[in-house]
Order: sequence, then structure tokens, then C-alpha cells
Amino acid sequence: MVIIDAQQDAAAGAPLEPIYRLAGVTRNYQQKGRLVKALAGVDLDIAAGDFVTIQGPTGGGKSTLLQILGALDRPSTGSVVLGGTDIAGASNAELGMVRAHEIGFVFQGFNLIPTLSAHENVDMALEPLGLAEDERAARVREALEHVGLADRADHRPGELSGGQQQRVAIARAIVKRPRVLLADEPTGNLDESMRDEILAVLERLHAEGLTLIVVTHDSAVARRARRRLRLEKGTVRDITR
Repeated sequence: MVIIDAQQDAAAGAPLEPIYRLAGVTRNYQQKGRLVKALAGVDLDIAAGDFVTIQGPTGGGKSTLLQILGALDRPSTGSVVLGGTDIAGASNAELGMVRAHEIGFVFQGFNLIPTLSAHENVDMALEPLGLAEDERAARVREALEHVGLADRADHRPGELSGGQQQRVAIARAIVKRPRVLLADEPTGNLDESMRDEILAVLERLHAEGLTLIVVTHDSAVARRARRRLRLEKGTVRDITR
């Protein structure tokens, strides 16, 4: 299952174009009558096919930035270009198409529907794409095979371990064949062995060309990335070493 061909371009020596370009991004909102400046003028390029982790204190703006990268929110000012689409100026319909086709999401809490099987949970991500039933079934099988759960397709979340549930969530994210995978604390609910299991899956996807952006409090996770960012008081610093 090849997600995109960014790594092939890199191997050929061609410089990778930014998949994200953020310029002057701020995000302000009101909370209990006071102004909160969640992002304070973020300028950031992320290359296609990169593996980036974002760390920082609680309340530093990490979740806000991830929501903006995922076209779930808009900046108060500035531009956020994903491919050729400026998320800041896109219509709601355009943002919906970006989320449906370009971006996969993985969350700390798995967000699986407990009454549905692994196959059915993954299949739900394909509903907006309008694919034929046989194509949907083939994609779901392929995604579950890719995360090592082909033999658990009929199992419901309650019949799976935490690591297996997160792998179902990853399969749901990649079944759309997105260009970007955004993960918010994807190992936060897992023990160390399961954490390493999930990281191995994510690293394999990145090696196949998927742009991977992970928010994490775990420095052991962050050190696995090619590029490390720290977000604090709404500003970003590159701390890659």
C-alpha cells in the first residue's frame, strides 16, 4: 500500500516542496470573558513526506495548531496553504473536501464506535468519497492488512487490546489514502510496548511517503522524528538536533 510518492522523489534527489506553508498565523478566542492568544504569529513550512513532532506545555497551542493543520479550524489572521488550498480562505465545502481526501486523523482516545467491527469502523471513513462497494471493501481489507489486523476485521473494539484499537484507528485514517497523517498523542493511552508497536506502524507509513505530524508529550516518541518542533506560548521553535 503506497500512500504517496514523495519518498521516491526524495530518493531521486529532487527537493521536496512544502506540503504546508504557514505565514503569520494567529488564533485568538474568548474564554470566560478574556482573550486567549493560542497562536501568536506562526511561520512554518513542512515538507511533503516529512516526519515532524510537536512538543510543548499544556495550553501552549499544540492542539490549536493541529486543528488548523487539519482544516478543522481557521486562523484569526495569516495564511495556511496545504498543497494549493489556503485553508484560511476556503469555504466550508472546500474544507470538507480537504479533510475527506487529503488528511487522516489519529487521536489518543481511538474514537472507534464500540458497536461496529474493525472493518466497519474503517469503512466509515470512506463514506464521503462516493466509492463503489467493492472498491470500499478492497480498500478496507488493504488498510487492515497494512496495520497487521486482517485477522481481526470482524472484532469489535471491546475485543481488541489498546494497541490493536489504535491500529484500527490508523487503518481508518489511511484508508482514504491521504497525503498527511495528523496524530494527537497517538500513544498517550498505551504502555511502553504498545507505544513502540504503534510507532513502528507510523514509521513504516512515513517510509512509504506519508507526511506525518505528531503532537506528543513523550520525548521518546519525539526523538524518533526527523524534525522536532516546540510550541510554547503560541510560538514555534525548531529544536531538531
